[in-house]
Amino acid sequence: MKTLKNATGKIDYTLMNDCMFHIVMQSNKKVLTGLVCALLHLKQGDVQSVMVLNPLELGDKIRDKDYILDIKVLLNNHTIINIELQVGAQNFWNDRSLSYLCRLFDNLEKGEDYYDVKPAYHIGILDFTLFPAYPEFYATNKMMNVQKHYIYNDKFALNVLDLNQIKLATDEDQLWKLDYWARLFKSETWEELKMLAQQNDVFMETCETIFQKNQDDIVRYWCEAREEAERVARSIKRDFENQLAEKDSIITEQNNTITEQSNTIAEKDAQIAALMAQIKQK
Repeated sequence: MKTLKNATGKIDYTLMNDCMFHIVMQSNKKVLTGLVCALLHLKQGDVQSVMVLNPLELGDKIRDKDYILDIKVLLNNHTIINIELQVGAQNFWNDRSLSYLCRLFDNLEKGEDYYDVKPAYHIGILDFTLFPAYPEFYATNKMMNVQKHYIYNDKFALNVLDLNQIKLATDEDQLWKLDYWARLFKSETWEELKMLAQQNDVFMETCETIFQKNQDDIVRYWCEAREEAERVARSIKRDFENQLAEKDSIITEQNNTITEQSNTIAEKDAQIAALMAQIKQK
């Protein structure tokens, strides 16, 4: 029987597959709690309850809405967290994530007062650097007064974990083992995963869950479908870019032709002017 202990080589579907990420987190509360605690700097005892509000309903058919794979979590029945894994670079991610956070913060139910607004966090786990001029491993962004530097509202935050900046992890990041979580996401082989599993029970549980889900045919079908959707999207983008490049090439060629014709006309105009000058002189 194949187990994590004797697994070797490349992992078919890692946590970088956002479908696998969602399924692992919704299927194991210990793992989800461990990640949330690391991201929000909480102790395990601070978490009384954690619930995924948008679990995937694994079946034979995948609907379009199932490709929205952000994980919406209710923590201790009073805090809403949206965790998004984004692998492909998006220049508009800062606007998009802020839009998500605003929708998350708009959580009052009928009859509730503004004091009842639940704290909201949007946490992006990114495989690209959002602001290359200001690289940071784990950034916390809040609404702040620009002159006095006080926080306008502490219930509203947007955090970013940059998987490509592990080397910039601070002492605090390392204390909460965020650097190990980042390495877990980036691990591509079972050997790497098993090394990380030795850290503590949460990492062992995470690695075991990843292994179990890689053996599940339905989960593999979902993960493969997700990769295929991304492959198609990349291909469409590439075709579009090629078409633009081809059109740019045609336009450039036409501009060169026009320039050559203009130069020829200018030369002929110069010759005519020279002839006219000779005639006038004679």
